[in-house]
Amino acid sequence: MLETSNINEKLPRAVGLLGGGVIGSGWAARFLLNGVDVRLYGPSPDAVERVQKTLADARRAYRELTLMPLPPEGSLTVVESVADAVRGVDLVQESAPESLELKQELLAAASRAAAHGTLICSSTSGFRPSLLQAEMDRPERLLVARPSQPVYLLPLIELCAGERTASEALERATTIYEAIGMHPLVVRQEVDGFIANRLQGAISCEALWLVHDDVATLQDIDDALRYSLALRHATMEPYRMAGGRKGLRQNIEQCALWPRLTETPDIDGAFLGKAVEQVDALVKSDPLDAPAVQKRDDLIVALLHALRSQGYGPGETVARWERSLRDRTPPQTNCSGPLRMPTVEMPSHWSDYSGHIKQSHYLQLISNASDALLRSIGIDCEYRSNSGNYYTAETHLTHLRELHAGDRVRVLTQVLGVDDKRLHLYQAITREGDDRPAATGEQMLIHVDPTSRRSAPAKGRVREQLLELVRLHAKLPRPERAGAGIGMR
Repeated sequence: MLETSNINEKLPRAVGLLGGGVIGSGWAARFLLNGVDVRLYGPSPDAVERVQKTLADARRAYRELTLMPLPPEGSLTVVESVADAVRGVDLVQESAPESLELKQELLAAASRAAAHGTLICSSTSGFRPSLLQAEMDRPERLLVARPSQPVYLLPLIELCAGERTASEALERATTIYEAIGMHPLVVRQEVDGFIANRLQGAISCEALWLVHDDVATLQDIDDALRYSLALRHATMEPYRMAGGRKGLRQNIEQCALWPRLTETPDIDGAFLGKAVEQVDALVKSDPLDAPAVQKRDDLIVALLHALRSQGYGPGETVARWERSLRDRTPPQTNCSGPLRMPTVEMPSHWSDYSGHIKQSHYLQLISNASDALLRSIGIDCEYRSNSGNYYTAETHLTHLRELHAGDRVRVLTQVLGVDDKRLHLYQAITREGDDRPAATGEQMLIHVDPTSRRSAPAKGRVREQLLELVRLHAKLPRPERAGAGIGMR
């Protein structure tokens, strides 16, 4: 069978988390759901409760984000000291409150207790890494790894090296964060606040001035961002849309017409009261139909789905993470039964107006199972480039029982026949706890040469694996519906 990806070699065996607040709990969820063990030092009395709540939110979001089965969750161990948190881990992620003295103290303690090869990263939102390295032993392994909130869902991770950070530490960090589905962005020079926070701060500062000067309300600011900038910036930056040197020059000159704001307005009692009234009005005028965290996650997931369908930006990051999940979960096989795909839960956005799963997603489940079978017999990038691939020539889908969002299903695949060029598959989609199929699919696939683009015989190990599978599956009962066409009965 096909060897799985080397993704497991890139993942840390375990991570030590220092801090269990909003950021720390987000890190716990992202690592745990990627199958990495977590040792948590969170002195706050509600740290564990917060982590469990964030983990539940992340599980829900991931069920909507991807159909690929997640690996077995990592284990969460709560410890009582920094030394216990960093013992036996490959990565330490510090996410304490934004106090330079506190962070320096924690990072110094971590550097003394951690093994020499342990990478140490800070989630600081603003402190330069050279400041954080001041009290550390072996400061060359420290860098800033600044995520965005929610950590478990947004892909960006800003990496910033300090004056004494080794280049190898930056390379290792890039590999690790990519393996858990993130997009590393290296900050080229140390700067307070890094990149994303400085951009966000500029918008927030301007928003405060607009409200302070009664040019706009917070509702107006919210609408201006939601209906314009947020959508545009989620897809493509205006600098890329400028159309070359001339367009960029016009863009820069236009920005120069407006004064640069370097400080916020005075936050006195009157201004604060006005802002609070506007927040209350905003919440009342646009109530959410779900808890705020769930609604936020659903909207982010929807945008990521749209971007993934275009293979662009953050959507491509999600697609790359899904491919790594796929390669870590090959179909389960044995000598006496069909190939079994891991159980997956039907996401809510797969249902139609009546609450039933749409037909296109039955086909997606079948297609995913066929792809998994092809990977398991050795059709990888090298084989596709040199020898070819199987392409679907015909598909027949039969609905037998209704499926709904939240149902957990598995696809069973049986090889009914193989010849030089053709592969005949039969799939059964079953609901967890029910042996009766909810739907069946039957496919005929044709092997195609990559150069001539014509049908051609399968080759080498792939052909041998298929012949072995069809021999084993010939011992299984032939499905009753196999070969049935559409007709009046």
